[in-house]
Amino acid sequence: MNVNFIRSDGIYAKIMKAPLDKKDDIYRYELMMPFEKKWACYSVTMKAATPNGYDVIMASGMLGHIAPTKVDETQRDNIERISSDRLWSECKQSVEKSLKCFSDAGIELPVQEYLFTILLANEESPYTSMNEGYCGDGGIPGYIFSWLIPNDYTLEHLPVALAHETNHNVRFQFIKWRNDITLGEMMVSEGLAENFATYLYGEDKAGPWVKKTDMETLNKYIKPIIYDGLDVQGLENLNAYLYGDEMAALQNYPPVGLPYCAGYACGYHLVKYYLQKTGKSIVEATLLPANEILSAVEDFWNE
Repeated sequence: MNVNFIRSDGIYAKIMKAPLDKKDDIYRYELMMPFEKKWACYSVTMKAATPNGYDVIMASGMLGHIAPTKVDETQRDNIERISSDRLWSECKQSVEKSLKCFSDAGIELPVQEYLFTILLANEESPYTSMNEGYCGDGGIPGYIFSWLIPNDYTLEHLPVALAHETNHNVRFQFIKWRNDITLGEMMVSEGLAENFATYLYGEDKAGPWVKKTDMETLNKYIKPIIYDGLDVQGLENLNAYLYGDEMAALQNYPPVGLPYCAGYACGYHLVKYYLQKTGKSIVEATLLPANEILSAVEDFWNE
């Protein structure tokens, strides 16, 4: 397997110095073009046919990446903080280490080429602040993004986030994505990814989407609502279950009465319960259908 990266720091430095009317094209053609196949899976083009049309610039902004036009001298320190050779090496090692877990278990991955990059996050995005400054996307096999506001905390958690996204990358090589995916299936996928990340880096490195939920809130308040919604479908309906009402409201999705990232936290503890109950490894569990995991943990909901 080959793991490569696109060094975003040099491209951001180039964008920083470029005239305003050139910044978007440097971003789209030098930083995003290598990920064109990933974007195409979301029906996102590199450049819209009409001005201000939906393309990679708009889609990036919606995900919480900083807009190229905002990359100016105010971003110099942030660019420098992601310019360390050691950082890029550690991130590559995280992806390689994650993939090696599967090859060492005798699992042959259909995808052999992997590409990742580190992007700057939009500090004004509510998603950025809610997630304590870092996030990721590894849903399309072969391609991984992570974006952050660079500081000691986010840089320390970056390899952990990449392990989480690599787990998604592997799972969706074996479990086909469906647009009508259920809450139960999404929750299992997220729970597997975070358990995999903590398997490699320790439970103390779990993301805020897990740590911000205490067990009393999980057992007494979150679980009953999640259990009743396990068969809910459609990303617009799943949003509040996974991310909480506050995030759902930002996208005008219906609330269900849940706090921040309730579905992520519930998924993490559900998968952890499954692993302890069955004795299966997180590597083995990553490739299992969600229904197999859910059917084995009916007693989880009554804890």
